[in-house]
Amino acid sequence: MDFYRAHVLVCGGTGCVSSGSLTIEEMFNKALEEKGLEKEVKVVRTGCFGLCEAGPICIVYPEGSFYSHVKQDDVNRIVEEHLLKGRIVKDLLYIDKAAPVTEIETSINNVGFYKKQKRVALKNCGVINPEIIDEYIAFDGYQALGKALITMSPEDVINEIKKSGLRGRGGGGFPTGLKWEFTRASEGDIKYVACNADEGDPGAFMDRSVLEGDPHSIIEAMALAAYAVGAQKGYVYIRAEYPIAVKRLGIAIAQAKEMGLLGDQIFGTDFSFDMEIRLGAGAFVCGEETALIASIEGERGMPRPKPPFPAQKGIFGKPTVINNVETYAVVPQIILNGSEWFTSFGTERSPGTKVFALGGKINNTGLVEIPMGTTLKEVIFDIGGGIPNGRKFKAVQTGGPSGGCLTEEHLDTPIDFDTLTALGSMMGSGGMIVVDDTNCMVDFARFFLDFTVEESCGKCVPCREGTKRMLEILERITSGNGTMEDLDQLEELAYSIKDSSLCGLGQTAPNPVLSTLKYFRDEYIAHVVDKKCPAGQCQDLLSIVITEDCIGCTACKRVCPVDAISGEVKQLHTIDQAICIKCGACIPKCPKKAIIKQ
Repeated sequence: MDFYRAHVLVCGGTGCVSSGSLTIEEMFNKALEEKGLEKEVKVVRTGCFGLCEAGPICIVYPEGSFYSHVKQDDVNRIVEEHLLKGRIVKDLLYIDKAAPVTEIETSINNVGFYKKQKRVALKNCGVINPEIIDEYIAFDGYQALGKALITMSPEDVINEIKKSGLRGRGGGGFPTGLKWEFTRASEGDIKYVACNADEGDPGAFMDRSVLEGDPHSIIEAMALAAYAVGAQKGYVYIRAEYPIAVKRLGIAIAQAKEMGLLGDQIFGTDFSFDMEIRLGAGAFVCGEETALIASIEGERGMPRPKPPFPAQKGIFGKPTVINNVETYAVVPQIILNGSEWFTSFGTERSPGTKVFALGGKINNTGLVEIPMGTTLKEVIFDIGGGIPNGRKFKAVQTGGPSGGCLTEEHLDTPIDFDTLTALGSMMGSGGMIVVDDTNCMVDFARFFLDFTVEESCGKCVPCREGTKRMLEILERITSGNGTMEDLDQLEELAYSIKDSSLCGLGQTAPNPVLSTLKYFRDEYIAHVVDKKCPAGQCQDLLSIVITEDCIGCTACKRVCPVDAISGEVKQLHTIDQAICIKCGACIPKCPKKAIIKQ
């Protein structure tokens, strides 16, 4: 075994890879070799560290020095100064913009982004090389499977999951142990387990990051589920748009088979289990479990009426357990550490942690894992670092296109399944999008409804036709052609679609509209009655005008693409509103800031 005095962990998650982290990794290896340090310092490609805004990220241990926004030119400095001479390169360290400090923090342990988090599902992400099974095993990997197969009966495993109170992290929040118990009780010699990795919410990347950073945890968890319910075959349904996750999961499955952790007679017992990957084409509706089953079977991904539920009749008509990636990711730790450990954090009805993809108008975009019961304010302002550019917080959308918006009055709300649902939002799979006072909430709702209209499978009339009618009304409102009757019809349609759609996509599609109507009705009325967009975002309701501060420099006139601006040199200019296309090209050109939107 090789021993190294230092390790350089380079983020290999999709976000950092897109920013060039793999080139950074290559340059570290080359620079270390040039300095003769390749036998003293090990470069490790990990999964996502979570703080995506700061990428590419490198962490140097044993100090834990957190280098952010690392550029190619920075690599030689880090090797020369830190790894060769032992001097931390302080000007490359991460600085928390939301909480400026008088003294630069030199360790990841002091980075505010992580202080209120508790990493359970993300325990190994950013810590191990996900393509080396030995590293997963070194961090207690496959111990839970060994414990279960040798010392626990299938019923013991199910009871431990039930006592933990683990609820499905895919959006529904159904008790995981009950789902496993129902599947075990269903008649049938053949049963299946499936992992839902078809993460389709805009801005969501929780499941992808787990699969990229810790794929063996999903393999171990699915094997535990298979042992508990009496299955011998598993499927991971993952969208093909996640190439890094697909590759690393494939490597992990091959390694597990080679070590006898998948296949026949695992750990010398009579339990056998194997699994394979099924690629999806990116249909959002395939996140619904019956549509996912249809796609695995080779059919078009469309939902089926329930009952029967998958626990009774799932893949190829056989009893099937389906959980999402995050739900599976915590299962080995519950079995290994016990249900009391898991219920020691979180809330009574929502124990454990939840992973959120934090995005939108927020300083620290990235992946966060918090104990249930953490408030929205803590997530947005303490972990997320608040709103950029000094803007004012306006709302947060939880649950993606299926969720709803919560406002400033809800910032002290504890995050758990029941509280969010009671406020007209939902946990969903974990998307959390923050908006500031420059966002138009009517257009925000229109964006999400446009997404669900596009993603509807078309099987049931309420979803197929109803959401289209809702979108048409929103488009009328944002273009200045809406009426007060439209608002009434919008609300009536929303409740009708929720009550009559076949699957969760249609049943939750109206949520963004209903929540914005509830909390931001004044903005809808401004669009309809005043024909104004208070946030200045809806182009059809905007006017670009030149104020009396104009000095007649003609700079605006020269850049107007449609010659809508007229006026002589040193005279007040005007914009012909009938010609103006509202592109805004003139605004930054005015030296006196005399051109405004209104």
